[in-house]
Amino acid sequence: MTLEALPNDTRMAPRNGAYEEGLSGTNLERAGDHNQRVTLQAIRARGPITRADLADITSLTAPAIANITRRLLNDGLILKAGRLTGGRGQPATQLVVNPDGAFSIGLNIDRDHITVVALDFVGQVRFRISREVHFAMPDEVRAFVAETLNTLRRKRLIDFDRLIGMGIGMPDDLGRVRLPNRPDAYGVWSEIDVPALFTGLIDAPVVVENDAAAAAIGEMQFGHGLQSRSFIYTLISAGLGGGMVINGHYFRGADGRSGEIGFLPIPGEAGIEHTLQDAVSLYALYARLTTHGFAASVPADLENLSPQAQSVVDAWLDDAAQYLYMPFLTLNCGLNPEAHFIGGRMPAAIIDGLCDRLNALYARLSDRRLPPIAPVRRAALAIDACACGAGILPFNERFLPIREALMKSA
Repeated sequence: MTLEALPNDTRMAPRNGAYEEGLSGTNLERAGDHNQRVTLQAIRARGPITRADLADITSLTAPAIANITRRLLNDGLILKAGRLTGGRGQPATQLVVNPDGAFSIGLNIDRDHITVVALDFVGQVRFRISREVHFAMPDEVRAFVAETLNTLRRKRLIDFDRLIGMGIGMPDDLGRVRLPNRPDAYGVWSEIDVPALFTGLIDAPVVVENDAAAAAIGEMQFGHGLQSRSFIYTLISAGLGGGMVINGHYFRGADGRSGEIGFLPIPGEAGIEHTLQDAVSLYALYARLTTHGFAASVPADLENLSPQAQSVVDAWLDDAAQYLYMPFLTLNCGLNPEAHFIGGRMPAAIIDGLCDRLNALYARLSDRRLPPIAPVRRAALAIDACACGAGILPFNERFLPIREALMKSA
């Protein structure tokens, strides 16, 4: 188990980028909440920022911006950060998001670990704890979360009066997919009401999302997505998953499984059909190392490898790049994204090695009729991508711009 409290003065630097595009308010019916969300997002992405600049970015009127920012200040969601001097007239007040304005809990449940993070309102991790445990049962997960919340309360690491919710990221098929050494009782994860499992632990809503979707949403709101409005996200964890962000919005697809490539069939030995995640996942890499005599069952085992073990990893990376080459190319041609990000619990050097191999393969393409191939890069939210992405879900539901804010109910 690893446990870490993080200093609250370590902030994510303000970023200028793609989030400026599309940050516009509207005068449509039921749009008041949307306008506040857009204004808050503009402050988060561009702060410190003046009200005049907010009006320019959002296309809202000066009185509308004045009213919205007054509410945000009164609610403690933003702060005044001094005045902008050097121009004519009265110096303009600059505004920033208040890191202590709201908090959330992110929980990632997977077949090989449980991770909990506490996030502040700028997406900074104030606290994290992770337990490497294979096939943890629901009662064990609940006890772990309860213990973590007690630690947060006892040490006063976050303000529980400003806790707006807990997000949970977990595979859709957590209790269904058969894996080596998986106990039969683990199938209970397909039967239980996951939000109800945590009833009584916090006085705030609980939202559940597919782990890859949570990671992609986290990358969209607090990672490289601030510069790239359309991207593919691939998550390499105990399994293999993915998601898509199009024009600054997470694209769920008809069944909520956009970018899900882990179950694509691939040929196996003796004509036996396997799936892509059987070859490209943490469990697949562990199995490759174990077959060659190197014990590996947790991500830490992949650090500081011997030259002999590293050669096994390098061979696996060569194979993984070949397996992913065509699925990634197909996604790229279908979506025409700006970037393709890979995240997960693998060490950064291994993800970088996979990205390098894929980019080298795509560099050999000579057919100029193909759309440009988006570069494959390691995601900004890598090892804790799912937990952080899950923690961002409550912010997404309550504060960040979403198209649903403008949709009329039937």
